[in-house]
Amino acid sequence: MKKALLLPLLLVFLGFFGSCRNDDGNPQFIEARERSEEAPNSTATIEEYLQTHFYNYEEFENPGPEFDFKIKFDTIAGDNADKVPLFDQVSSKMVTDRVDQDVTYKLYFLSVIEGGGEKPNFPDLTTVSYEGIWLNKEVSTVAYTELFDSSVVPVTFDLTAVVNGFQDAMTEFRGATDIITNPDGTVDFVDYGVGAVFMPSGLGYYVTTPNGSSIPIYANLIFAFQLYEVREGDQDNDGILSINEDLNGNMLEEDDDTDSDGLPNFFDADDDNDGRPTSEEIIIDAEGNITFPDEDGDGIVDYLDEDS
Repeated sequence: MKKALLLPLLLVFLGFFGSCRNDDGNPQFIEARERSEEAPNSTATIEEYLQTHFYNYEEFENPGPEFDFKIKFDTIAGDNADKVPLFDQVSSKMVTDRVDQDVTYKLYFLSVIEGGGEKPNFPDLTTVSYEGIWLNKEVSTVAYTELFDSSVVPVTFDLTAVVNGFQDAMTEFRGATDIITNPDGTVDFVDYGVGAVFMPSGLGYYVTTPNGSSIPIYANLIFAFQLYEVREGDQDNDGILSINEDLNGNMLEEDDDTDSDGLPNFFDADDDNDGRPTSEEIIIDAEGNITFPDEDGDGIVDYLDEDS
């Protein structure tokens, strides 16, 4: 996630190299393992956690007047030995690695309350509160799990700028049906989404962990969240919603780059690199409807045609 409090830890980091620290505290660069080799390790660690932990589902089934609708995890043991494991309550879907698209992951997510409002698309903006926990079986000298980031105050994130597993999970939930501003300035959200995602390291930070964080390399990430509000994304402000700049329709924003200038279309204000901004090569009427002219009649709309 991003923008305030501890939020930079949720920013997306992609790369083949990461850093760790030697005994003097100085960074050392390490070469990452092949993602295809790490993916099954991540899945095994996550599935072990899901089989041995539960969430406070009984509180959600019978919420008291003071219940905050926050997900809490605990180990199935002792007085909690009879609890239903997360593994029996989660859903999953297959998603693609953004660095090596030959690698796919089974992404587990827990839908406690889907929400009754708008469902975000993958390049939209979402307002959430959340807790981030890392899940580690890689480094024996650090804890198994640890809270590393949170915000109880609703904050807004661009889903194209967060770790990929969080982006992939958000599209399974909905925001609130209504937002009520109270006389004292506080805000209430009605029928909002509540859930969690259990993401393999390849959809998180992998070996490129944020500076100053406690997150071990290859750590898997767990985010429990409340999804309050959804807004459509137009990251380059060119008048075309970013969901419509996914030209190949694969629900990945990074790999559509019409002019091959290194800027994907959703982040490129001149998609065909002809010197005319995209916003000047489309027509938007008073109702917000968009027309895509093709002035030279070659079958390629102007904003994607460098010869128009």
